[in-house]
Amino acid sequence: MHRRNFLKLIACSAPVVTLAYGFAETGDVRIERVGVKLPNLPKAFDGLTVAFLTDIHHGPYVHLGQVTAFVRTALTLQPDLIVLGGDYSLRDPKYIAPCFEVLASLQAPLGVFGVLGNHDYAHGSDITKSAMAKAGIGELTNRGVWLRRGPDRLRLAGVDDLWRGSPDVAAALADTKPTDACVLLSHNPDVAETMLDRRVGLMLSGHTHGGQLIAPGMKNPFVPSQYGDKYAHGLTDAPTTQVYTSRGLGVTGIPVRYNCPPEISLITLRSA
Repeated sequence: MHRRNFLKLIACSAPVVTLAYGFAETGDVRIERVGVKLPNLPKAFDGLTVAFLTDIHHGPYVHLGQVTAFVRTALTLQPDLIVLGGDYSLRDPKYIAPCFEVLASLQAPLGVFGVLGNHDYAHGSDITKSAMAKAGIGELTNRGVWLRRGPDRLRLAGVDDLWRGSPDVAAALADTKPTDACVLLSHNPDVAETMLDRRVGLMLSGHTHGGQLIAPGMKNPFVPSQYGDKYAHGLTDAPTTQVYTSRGLGVTGIPVRYNCPPEISLITLRSA
């Protein structure tokens, strides 16, 4: 083949190949194993494993078969606790109930809990809360629960969505003492930037999708955060706590990912 024609063929096929790769990557779920030192964590909870699933976005791009696969993968990890970070559906309320019918299979020794995200408000927060309850998932909207092992306790709390709701950290922590260990769920990681309550030792968030589309060597233009790439993905120090932001499992906008595979996070808590 003439060199010029060969280069034209490469130029024409590159977008198709890139798009095909982007579609394929949406199904390439990674297990991100993260160890976090949690202040005040009692020895009874040292080594506690938390499976974190967020931004499932069941809808036109993420079918129930994929949601079922997410659940099966999480269960094979045998975590002590499972938490969900919101944004369960996409585009239409009809996707909410079927998603939670599948999520109802999630089980863990210390329970399954979750918060709502901005898409859950857009598609029907009341429907989402009702479906969560029916699925046996504890809803942590500005509230928390005490997880116990013998005489020791760990606070698991959650706040409302930053964009669509009214986050109230004080209400979520309630009677938590400065000497208690606390993990806070917040769909949007930006909550951590203005949160002054030092009782929170770790915040788990989603929302950003890790940027979803990451071009090598370029700044990520698609992170929905006021703080740029700071909370795009991974473990980050906020002003008063640490934040782990997951890339999430689903997609929005366009149904592809690039250099940003979906993830289920398996977080191991360690005594600081």
